[in-house]
Amino acid sequence: MKASDLFVRCLEQEGVERIFGVPGEENADVMISLNDSKIDFVLCRHEQAAAFAADAYGRLTGKAGVCLATLGPGATNLVTGLADANMDRAPVVAIIGQGSTKRLHKESHQNMDSVAMMRPISKWSQSILSADNITEVVRKAFKVAVAEKPGVTVIELPEDLAKLDVKDKPLAPVKVRRPAADHKAIAQAVELIGHASNPIILAGNGAIRKRAAAQLSRLAQKTGIGVVNTFMGKGAVSMNDEHCLYTMGLGSGDYNNLAFDDADLVISCGYDLVEYSPSAWNRKNQDAKKIIHIDFWEAEVDKDYQPDVEVVGDLADALWQLNEAINVKFEGKLPLFNVKNRSDLRQTLTDDFAAEKDDTAVPVKPQKILWDVRQVLGDNDILLSDVGAHKMWISRYFQCVEPNTCLISNGFCTMGFAMPGSIGAKIAFPERRVLSISGDAGFMMNVQDLETAVRRKLNIVAMVWEDGEYGLIKWKQQNGFDGNHSDLAFTNPDFEALASSFGMWGKKVSSTDQIVPFLEEAFAQEGPALISVPVDYSENMKLSDRLGQVSVPI
Repeated sequence: MKASDLFVRCLEQEGVERIFGVPGEENADVMISLNDSKIDFVLCRHEQAAAFAADAYGRLTGKAGVCLATLGPGATNLVTGLADANMDRAPVVAIIGQGSTKRLHKESHQNMDSVAMMRPISKWSQSILSADNITEVVRKAFKVAVAEKPGVTVIELPEDLAKLDVKDKPLAPVKVRRPAADHKAIAQAVELIGHASNPIILAGNGAIRKRAAAQLSRLAQKTGIGVVNTFMGKGAVSMNDEHCLYTMGLGSGDYNNLAFDDADLVISCGYDLVEYSPSAWNRKNQDAKKIIHIDFWEAEVDKDYQPDVEVVGDLADALWQLNEAINVKFEGKLPLFNVKNRSDLRQTLTDDFAAEKDDTAVPVKPQKILWDVRQVLGDNDILLSDVGAHKMWISRYFQCVEPNTCLISNGFCTMGFAMPGSIGAKIAFPERRVLSISGDAGFMMNVQDLETAVRRKLNIVAMVWEDGEYGLIKWKQQNGFDGNHSDLAFTNPDFEALASSFGMWGKKVSSTDQIVPFLEEAFAQEGPALISVPVDYSENMKLSDRLGQVSVPI
């Protein structure tokens, strides 16, 4: 068969159901081969949006999201989205076109070493050098992308190789079991827990894998230890569970940040240092404070994060082993700690989240918007946060019942992620409500792919918080320079008119009593919907005054 046909057969063998992308001349053979495939090609309006859609699709499904672009500017447009997926641990396979191998050795049209460019932002990046290698390259790309910790792999297919005749067949995927944790490390972890007097659990990005979240909740309930999650660990333990102490990472003096100052044992589960630097939470009593690191990988070397025990292996299995060992060691004595001792902390945060729920001021306070959003979204519905000042508010104030229902770009912190990411989320789970929240700056970075959602009749709802500034940059500058900031203001389109120009529903909030009904009406549309909300970011510095300097990187 033709090499491009074999390539597509390999994608089918990997279980690929859709590809997000923008094709070009150099991958025309692959596109024509896709015409005879059941794979759904989601034509996007910008390659970066295609990468973000694949990113969200991969995070939510656990299967590799797939995106496609041509060579040169097509490949460079993928870079930001791929870097985001890689650092946020989303499995993605990117397919990029390339010119004929007959001209790659010399200066020629759009010729660049795309594979070399992709290497720093991927787990593996490879050009197909022979049509006979297609089956191996595709199989390896998918195997590496989903292996813990997940990330990005890149396949480059030169146009002349795609046209060749080849006699081969796809390689079948084989399920790979991850290694279990060492039994001695489990025993050491149990001993540390048994000798602790004030332990706390830190749940990171890895803990939102469903099996891991289930075992983590079991550990918390079994031991009575409270759980604080990172921005990307939301829902690892349900917000309704008394062991949940909500989200850490905004203010250095936030209530649950302070709880880490007093802890004598920190049990980190699936924690990535890219999420939140240890220097921001491991600030006091380092000599007396013990750390148990439980993760798929060994701990990164960091002077503020030096675990006493590293439990390395499949996270869900490691937590299961730990739970079983605790059962044996402390039979009849569980729970070891009284979670009620954390009830004042939990109640203080719970009351804080609700403090502005009845506020009627316009521009609208971030706390009020998020209170209303939480009332409208169900337990399994999906919120995607872009990067900006709104992300900080979402991270602290929006809590989750289920794992992996709030997607935040916090490893790479990429503006422009949320709205195109919501396209991938809605295609992955069409039965769920999907809401993106963006600032007016980040939203405009990928506004063109509203057309993709309109064309595909996807009921994604995009909420834009409107302040006419780069609000997070202003907030950080004000924190660092005694309230001063540089010129960060800009103008916006009429977002309601913008929605109309795309042929979609759109409304602008003018009073707080409109937020919930507008959201309900938006989710009732057959296609996408846009809601703009004037936001009161004077609340930013008030929050800093209450909680201390914003300590998470932007």
